[in-house]
Amino acid sequence: MNSKKPLILVTNDDGVSAPGIRALISVMSQIGEVVVVAPDKPQSAMGHAITINSTLYLNKLSKDGDLVTEYSCSGTPVDCVKLAVNEILKRKPDLCVSGVNHGSNSSINVIYSGTMSAAVEAGIEGIPAIGFSLLDYDWNADFESIKSFIKKITLEALENKLPEGVVLNVNFPKLKENEIKGIKICRQAKAQWMEKFDKRKTPSGKDYYWLSGEFVNQDKGEDTDEWALENGYVSVVPVQFDLTAHHTMQQLNTWKWNE
Repeated sequence: MNSKKPLILVTNDDGVSAPGIRALISVMSQIGEVVVVAPDKPQSAMGHAITINSTLYLNKLSKDGDLVTEYSCSGTPVDCVKLAVNEILKRKPDLCVSGVNHGSNSSINVIYSGTMSAAVEAGIEGIPAIGFSLLDYDWNADFESIKSFIKKITLEALENKLPEGVVLNVNFPKLKENEIKGIKICRQAKAQWMEKFDKRKTPSGKDYYWLSGEFVNQDKGEDTDEWALENGYVSVVPVQFDLTAHHTMQQLNTWKWNE
């Protein structure tokens, strides 16, 4: 890596004041020039949503001369990345990091995650990107224990360059630093949410629903993110945003489409 400090865009889905993003900012400040554009309120499970039917607002939180430039955004995590790239940053950042999310984004959760969607959006823009998540939903979770791993993974990504069209989905087990066994490159486990809705009534008699469910891992492989996390490792899953099922194209071309 050259001596010039990299430009790092930091975002998340838990909101600009969340402890997870504050921890991420503190690590990134040791590595490069940091610009933060994050939601002004929690935007968890927003997926890749963008704002098209209402206005967007940016509010600069930092002062000129501050070591870290920060903005809050009224929109989604993906909105934050789009606005950063098109309206705030003077050049394309060398890296975008998203998180640290309060809670898991392993396995199928990557589909719903605002944290990972922000990283994916950066990848679509041609920016190397990493999403970080900790398996602890507590607002006061211990992020100190994972800072050294965040720094290591970030420096490796900057030094070695991520493959084109790939972003990293990094999940940390809820363990002390000296209890984490290491870092494993994994595949996404085959798992899903078995969902149900709790149906209730308002005082006026109108039905309403609360979504709940149970996470079920059907994958017994020892090369998955779920296995790694259950066994004390940091999981790193390379994620691609080309959703084409390339392995099925040959089979589909045998169908009688045009007869």
